[in-house]
Amino acid sequence: MRRQKYLTISAMIAYITFINMFIPLSTDLYLPALPEMGNYFSASEFLVGLTLTVFFFVFAVSMVLFGPLADKFGRRPILILGAAIYTAASFACAESSSIYFLLTGRFFQAVGSGAVITVATALIKDCFRGQVMRKILAITQALGVIAPMVAPLIGGILLTFTDWRGSFYLLTILGAINLIVAFLFCETLPENRRYHGGILNSLTLLIDVGRKKYFMSSLIMFSILAAPYMAYLSASSFIYVEFFGLTAQEYSYFFAVNSAASILGPILYLKLKDLMTNVGLLRLTFFVAMISGILVLSVGKTAAIMFLLAFVPFTVIESVARPFAMEILLLEAKENVGTASSMINFVPTLFGSLGMMLGTLPWGNFIIGLGLIIMISTFLSIVLWIMIKRGKFGAARQSASDLT
Repeated sequence: MRRQKYLTISAMIAYITFINMFIPLSTDLYLPALPEMGNYFSASEFLVGLTLTVFFFVFAVSMVLFGPLADKFGRRPILILGAAIYTAASFACAESSSIYFLLTGRFFQAVGSGAVITVATALIKDCFRGQVMRKILAITQALGVIAPMVAPLIGGILLTFTDWRGSFYLLTILGAINLIVAFLFCETLPENRRYHGGILNSLTLLIDVGRKKYFMSSLIMFSILAAPYMAYLSASSFIYVEFFGLTAQEYSYFFAVNSAASILGPILYLKLKDLMTNVGLLRLTFFVAMISGILVLSVGKTAAIMFLLAFVPFTVIESVARPFAMEILLLEAKENVGTASSMINFVPTLFGSLGMMLGTLPWGNFIIGLGLIIMISTFLSIVLWIMIKRGKFGAARQSASDLT
């Protein structure tokens, strides 16, 4: 690891994990308050849901733009800029007087998040190698799910003595902490490894990454699986609170249990990686996802606990697929890691934002809609994998990233 003056290796791991918590914190913390926000702003479920969708879509685009800039200017300035924008935007969200002002604040909150997360992914490749990198990926993913587990619980608690604004004030404080640590961070990208062309020309690095067919097809295959989980994220409060009649506090418990199940994913990933080939692990991912979709459609409507048990298998296997995909894709990225990292984060976020929008469509029954999203997304991923196996997009650059 490149020497840090103020941060030890353990501190760097903790900081990267903290950065990766920003996205689930930015979404899950105020989930229990969504119905209340709809009443406060006199806004529809779809319009309130846009506070999630806009965030994820802009976040995805932001990562694409900041990836090449992180390869040109280094990690530290982009990290500081992103943390500053995020902190200011979070405060603006807390002070919103209308749903449209809130959407604007979420727009800039997403811009800052994109810069921060792009750097976080690049730091893993900058600082760690081989088996150590695999373990760091698993650790950051495992610890990162603490945020979606505790965020709705904290959000539910906040609602007992404050309103929806409390969640955004808390995000402002966390953003300020990130900004302070960012100033203590020492650059990990040496001058001789940076892109030295013009700023606009640096964006052509995205084209170079996009032309790598095996990399992009594998990325899209994994990314499609992000859509169902994000659809669940946007629809879960309406399912538990409005369909099953739970309170916001009760909903936070159910949401936390599902999020806690995702802790198993990275742990299982480390175990399964030693027992199975890439192909075997991919087949298991598709099988479990399909079973979960069938269960959601068949028994998910009967009771809140049955819906939870039906969706948990997808949560676990999706959290297995995340570090699996990250390792495969980082191994494929040999140069311009910042740009590749932005794509690794951009594409699943893009599909995730689509999933969020689909999740809050007027299905009539959100549970049926979610079950269909799981089934269709898994089917599309399988089709793309079959095409990869048949060599439609070339071959892996090294055996460790081979999915065929």
